[in-house]
Amino acid sequence: MNKTITRFAPSPTGYLHIGGARTALFNWLFARKMKGRFILRVEDTDQARSTPEMTRAIIDSMNWLGLDHDDGPFFQSQRKNLYLSYILRLVQKGNAYYCGCTPDEVEAMRQEARQRGQKPKYSGKCRDLGLEPGPETVVRIKAPLDGQVVFNDLVKGHISFENQELDDFVLQRKDGTPTYNLAVVVDDAEMGITHILRGDDHVNNTPRQLHIYQALEITPPLFGHVPMILGPDKKKLSKRHGALSVMAYKQMGFLPEAMLNCLVRLGWSYKDEEIFSREDLIRKFSLENLGSSACVFDMKKLTWLNSHYIKEGSVPRLAKILMDHLHSEHISPKEMYLEKIIPLLQPRAGTIKEMAEMAMFFLVEDHKLDYDQEAVQKFLTPETKRLLSEIASRLEKLDSFDQEALEQDLGEYIRNKEIKFKVIAQPLRVAITGKTASPGLFETMEVLGRERVVNRLKLMSS
Repeated sequence: MNKTITRFAPSPTGYLHIGGARTALFNWLFARKMKGRFILRVEDTDQARSTPEMTRAIIDSMNWLGLDHDDGPFFQSQRKNLYLSYILRLVQKGNAYYCGCTPDEVEAMRQEARQRGQKPKYSGKCRDLGLEPGPETVVRIKAPLDGQVVFNDLVKGHISFENQELDDFVLQRKDGTPTYNLAVVVDDAEMGITHILRGDDHVNNTPRQLHIYQALEITPPLFGHVPMILGPDKKKLSKRHGALSVMAYKQMGFLPEAMLNCLVRLGWSYKDEEIFSREDLIRKFSLENLGSSACVFDMKKLTWLNSHYIKEGSVPRLAKILMDHLHSEHISPKEMYLEKIIPLLQPRAGTIKEMAEMAMFFLVEDHKLDYDQEAVQKFLTPETKRLLSEIASRLEKLDSFDQEALEQDLGEYIRNKEIKFKVIAQPLRVAITGKTASPGLFETMEVLGRERVVNRLKLMSS
């Protein structure tokens, strides 16, 4: 049995988005499941729109997701001579021909076909003229005129196209460059690709590519077309739904494992399971469980998954990721300090960006703490300020400043004052954090440390 070889072949005319990332993931998973090879190929033949920056961004996105490739990246822009040699072979075998029809003439043929109620296409005018190559000629495939092109889609099942609905499409433009379908077939054949998983917007390319395989007398790979991704409103995914670049999700504070887990469920399922580790995915992935119906991308679901992975995450790793987000805010705390803060925030944060916002009161200088003024007005009354001043004086003298000592000392204070804990709880919280919601009060005070807690209490009780 031949070794399974899959590929991901992005065009560097833009960033890697959700649909492309899912395609890469499915091909990567299948190659890993089958202990095969996964190839990265950059389809950069559109030189006007392709840029090295986009190529780098795509590779960075795949690296962030952990989708490592075994071969490549290969660049189509460096393989032009290979494509032209295949086109020449097709011409010499009589399976392709030179065409001198102008674009206007071809458009007239299409209009005429429409008027007859037929599929608008090239008429085949130059098919048997035996023209020689010239500066104004293109090369067209000599496609079958009748019958069907049939294939068994790995996702959609049996698919067929009537050959008379297709035409002698162009393989080489008049400027000498190969067209997309020709270059893809040559690359897939040369690289030994056995399985192609791609979006169902490519279904209409498949019969044309199969015609090229047939003309070259090469056995084609197996094709599988995965369904469209929709937004929650069941319309085509767009920026308003979250159709952003993959790296934008990194900047928003999502973890790669959450992103992968979300992506894989867009068209694949395993029983009723929702959460998968990378190892789970490789072990459980199968083509049989790919769905053929359109699927919905939901930011709420991604955030839920992300919060799960944050809760389960390693504190040292989360500290490094959080540090990157804080650097963008020009804040550079020590990692050891972040490692004390993170366990307090893990149960509460949906994203690393949220965690960074929640951590801010731990990190800013005392006099720069941002206070919720409504909370200040409500809880920091003249009476509570007097209590906070007394508490500050007690805390300065404590032998230990851990949760247990703080809880014991404040418990003694409220008993002596004959007040309820709630009388001082929110004023304390507002004074040291600036807001009414935070992690546990005593844990927060311990992490902030005696000097900063006492200083903030004095600042807000004066």
